[in-house]
Amino acid sequence: MATESNSSISEVSASENGYTAKDLSVLEGLDAVRKRPGMYIGSTDGRGLMHCLWEIIDNAVDESLAGYCKKIEINLEKDKSIEVHDDGRGIPVDKEPKTGLTGVEVVMTKLHAGGKFGGGSYNATGGLHGVGASVVNALAARLDVEVDRDSKIYWMSFKRGVAGIFEGDGPNAPFEAKSGLRIIGKVSSKITGTRVKWWSDRQIFLKDAEHDIEEIYARARQTSYLVPGITLIVNDNRSKDKTSETFYHKGGISEYCHFLQPDDPVGDVIRLQGRGHYQETVPVLDDQGHLEPTDVERDMDVDVAIKWGNGYETTMRSFVNIISTPKGGTHVQGFERALTKTFNDILRSTGTLKKNELDVIKDDILEGLTAVVTVRMQEPQFEGQTKEVLGTPAVTKIVTTVVGDELKKFFNTTKRIDKANGRLILEKVAAASRTRISSRAHKELQRRKNALESSSLPAKLSDCRSEDVSRTELFIVEGESALGTTKAARNSEYQAILPIRGKILNVQKASLSQMLDNTECASIIQVIGAGSGKSFMIDDARYGRVILMSDADVDGAHIRCLLLTLLYRYMKPLIDDGRVFAAIPPLHRIDILGGGGKKGEVFYTYSDDEMKKLLADLAKQGKRWKEPIQRYKGLGEMDSDQLRETTMDPNHRTLRRITVKDAAAAEKMFELLMGNEVAPRKDFISTADIDRDRIDA
Repeated sequence: MATESNSSISEVSASENGYTAKDLSVLEGLDAVRKRPGMYIGSTDGRGLMHCLWEIIDNAVDESLAGYCKKIEINLEKDKSIEVHDDGRGIPVDKEPKTGLTGVEVVMTKLHAGGKFGGGSYNATGGLHGVGASVVNALAARLDVEVDRDSKIYWMSFKRGVAGIFEGDGPNAPFEAKSGLRIIGKVSSKITGTRVKWWSDRQIFLKDAEHDIEEIYARARQTSYLVPGITLIVNDNRSKDKTSETFYHKGGISEYCHFLQPDDPVGDVIRLQGRGHYQETVPVLDDQGHLEPTDVERDMDVDVAIKWGNGYETTMRSFVNIISTPKGGTHVQGFERALTKTFNDILRSTGTLKKNELDVIKDDILEGLTAVVTVRMQEPQFEGQTKEVLGTPAVTKIVTTVVGDELKKFFNTTKRIDKANGRLILEKVAAASRTRISSRAHKELQRRKNALESSSLPAKLSDCRSEDVSRTELFIVEGESALGTTKAARNSEYQAILPIRGKILNVQKASLSQMLDNTECASIIQVIGAGSGKSFMIDDARYGRVILMSDADVDGAHIRCLLLTLLYRYMKPLIDDGRVFAAIPPLHRIDILGGGGKKGEVFYTYSDDEMKKLLADLAKQGKRWKEPIQRYKGLGEMDSDQLRETTMDPNHRTLRRITVKDAAAAEKMFELLMGNEVAPRKDFISTADIDRDRIDA
């Protein structure tokens, strides 16, 4: 009776809940990909489209890594199709024994099937061959495969992952489902390769999703660096103005490191190479087709290129075989761990760090570092199909060992050039550590102070009363003599005045510690209150606008350039956010005399040409003016009313917003005009074709 009772209860519960085994569904084949594409390609926007392209390109590059492919061609067509053509061995065309299907059909229709399991055909690949290709096929409205192999041209088509034959061109042509590979022509026995052409399925992808040509160029360029000797050609045929770019680099990741570096170098590229061995337990198919856990011996190659620059930004790229891992993984962990331990050991042994000084930390070493970290291994384990993070645990220890040993060899070398480069790098890292420690005191002073703590701000600062960042303005004024006039001319509610004494330190030539030790620079950083360099937090800035106010002469322009150099190098987000301005004081004051005009009428002009034009217009009107015309040599020659009206009052003034549209070009120009090298600057000044009227525009 108990059994019957329990049975009846379960039946009632099932019927009440409405959830039984009949409600469960099993997705077969590629249906899982079409149902949940985000699991395989990340998203269904432009990024997902690009991921599909990478999957096909990576399969071609795997052939190159195996030593069989020399050229990859990528074609973007008007009909929204995309084609990838490689000259590798070609996808196998013979029948796979278990399924009875040709190699092409297996690769294109079966998940987790291909030649990269077990280490038979490929020693170093980006992933599992066939996963990417089959996913692309599942998400394509039409996909055509051509294989040149065994002196024949083989051809096969698919519609949303189903093999068949299209009677016409394009994805909308009539389609008949039919399995099998067709021979459509003959080629020379020397010619091999694969062509994959597909139209993305707009049932899956967003209507506005497109392939980004610049991103394709960047990926092709990156691959040409990572696989020296391979040629990648990108043809964009989507518009009338067809474009073609070819990428080929012999230098490998050393050349890539040069390309990526955003600042001036400190020393040359250091190449760290080595090999490690590890054991891994993986499931392997036995003779009966069963998966058995088996201990497999693996070898892994480590290749790292590093280079330091005089900036403080870190540029790092990491790769597993040729697959980019933007979110790092176990190989990056091993690299950073080796850097920290090895540098502390070397800094102590060389005496660069004194006994009473603290150890350097990872951030000190990464400051200004450009690094390319690559590993080559069999069957890497990624965290997800998008392959953004490497998860193989054994990699960390091997990379740590290789990088640590090779770094010690480099810094202990007897070669004069390498020894000199090593000394520069060690001094840079030690200086970064000292600067970090010394800037702790400054950091506390960089916060906005309340009324009780206002004494910690520079005494010469005339602060405003308002704390509303959307309204407040900081005027950095040339010369303490101008403080009195500007202080009287300002609106003390929201305008603050900070005078500086003459020309500040040229920070393009100076180190970070020298900049922090400079009184004027430290005052500016302290007053703005948002930090400097890496620690700069724009949300902590005490003022909504920073306005540079200097005399309208050569010295004033020089001071303004020095101030902009400071802001650009250590507070660049302020410029990027459009919060830095240059005030424009007038050059001339023209007072109209009685008779021809109203008594007391005054005109201000801001250039000699503007003054001449105004005088000509006044003369035509029969107006007379007071002679000699007043020319302002500096801000100190104006009284407070004149300064307020012309330069400080938001209702009448003109401000010039400082912008940096091209940071790389700006960095080069700052280095040219403000750097240590005299000869290039002299050559620029003597030969440059410059419009004098636009020097201060």
